[in-house]
Amino acid sequence: MDLLRNIFVYDETHPLIFTRLNFWIFFAVVLGGYTVIYKKNALRNLYLFLVSLFFYYKTGGLFFFILLFSTVTDFFIGHAIYRSKKTLYKKIWVALSVTLNLGVLAFFKYDYFLTETINAFFGTHLEVVTHAAKWSNVLFGTHFDLSKILPPVGISFFTFQTISYTLDVYKEKVKPVKSLVDFGFYVSFFPQLVAGPIVRAAHFVPQLYKKYTLSAYEFGLGFYLILKGLTKKMLIGDYIAVNLIDRVFANPASYTGFENLSALFGYSVQVYCDFSGYTDIAIGVALLMGFYLPKNFNSPYKAKSVGEFWKRWHISLSSWLKDYLYIPMGGNRGGSAFTYISLTVILLFVVLIAGKLILIPIFIFVISVIWLLTRFFPSIKLTLSTNINLMMTMLLGGLWHGSSWMFVLWGGLNGVGIVVYKFWKKISPYENSTHWLVNAWKIFFTFTFITFTRIWFRGESMQGTYELLSQVSTNFAWPLVPSMILNYWKVFLLMIFALVVHWLSDSVKVKYRDWFIARPLYQKIGIAVVVIFIIYQSVSAGLQPFIYFQF
Repeated sequence: MDLLRNIFVYDETHPLIFTRLNFWIFFAVVLGGYTVIYKKNALRNLYLFLVSLFFYYKTGGLFFFILLFSTVTDFFIGHAIYRSKKTLYKKIWVALSVTLNLGVLAFFKYDYFLTETINAFFGTHLEVVTHAAKWSNVLFGTHFDLSKILPPVGISFFTFQTISYTLDVYKEKVKPVKSLVDFGFYVSFFPQLVAGPIVRAAHFVPQLYKKYTLSAYEFGLGFYLILKGLTKKMLIGDYIAVNLIDRVFANPASYTGFENLSALFGYSVQVYCDFSGYTDIAIGVALLMGFYLPKNFNSPYKAKSVGEFWKRWHISLSSWLKDYLYIPMGGNRGGSAFTYISLTVILLFVVLIAGKLILIPIFIFVISVIWLLTRFFPSIKLTLSTNINLMMTMLLGGLWHGSSWMFVLWGGLNGVGIVVYKFWKKISPYENSTHWLVNAWKIFFTFTFITFTRIWFRGESMQGTYELLSQVSTNFAWPLVPSMILNYWKVFLLMIFALVVHWLSDSVKVKYRDWFIARPLYQKIGIAVVVIFIIYQSVSAGLQPFIYFQF
């Protein structure tokens, strides 16, 4: 009885995640069933849909009802959009889809923020209570804190995925999926469900109806990506997090400036290894079942500008923001009504975050000045509107991660970086240079700037970011640097190793990847055993969750 309970009942302390043995047992069982039904597409899609729902239940508990809600509503709304003859009706259905999806997302991600703001403005004493947690405690014996609402795992990812589907149906880029089961499978496919990549219907839905194929090369590639992802996440990312980054960011004032700076650069390594490691595993697992997920990272620390970085980092989100925010605002063609709607939304968020109504007339004045400049100086209208669109996109991208000044500043700084570079490259004497020193400087400067902005992305509080900056500028402790390098030598060695491999040429990476793929199966298994042994030897604390699960 206890064994069955452990298998089928949600346990918040043992979720199904890639770094736990229980996931790989689950995946082995799934593959066992898959080998029986994979030739029959309809049965295969139903099987993987049900398996994915079970996976999400074991990972997020009763929140899988939120996933079902998004799936069912957007399935029928997609058909309503397609059947509507008048553009107005299509727009109403799209608006309903966006409102429902963003409403659910806002409730779970911005609940405390909105409640605290209402209490502050109106002197009320509203409290946040999660009834889903209450039901779970009664029905399943869980122990959730009823006063704390945790966002469903991966809600931002599957919400953006379903929004893109309805918008693409509206734009006639795709036809609505005929079967609710097939659509549910597209939304909930378990490898990418909780941390992406965000998959477009036009890319994934056609695969639902193709015959299953898996070549020897594809099998080797999937195997390779899984090992690569586990190595990134557990051997590198988790080790430097536990042994340096988490300690420093928890209390920056207790560490020297050198340790704070090392932790900051270490975090850039960690967040890449963590997030791209998840993506590698997700793509590998999906490939073994015959499905292709889009590439989500393209050596982002090789970028020579902030704009290029965002074309290489979290590609599925960056392209989503470009296609569904930046371009509808007007993109590089100028401003639109959506630009000013987005600007108003962001400024309202800033007012609410700051809790100061005095900011409203200030923002009205700023918007008025911008409007006057574009009206009376047509020559700067396009430039100003385009850069406002860029800033709005990056600020909204920051708010997607959470409702705090930290994310607003992080998104805003990245936007400033993109805008400043647009002007700089017009006057830079080195913009078209191919000299290796120039390229190395651009890469180093971009990497350093991106790392600097992450003070606000990773920092646990605004006070903590001030302490980190203060320690770096006033208490670097140069005489102690050699001894600190010795104390953290394993951490630094892993950071250097990760960056060196990252900066290798693509041709070198393809060679050792294809070498692994070409090995006989018994050699692949032998390499996997050695890699997994090394990984688990490095685990010095409880298994760390993936960073982007919180988003």
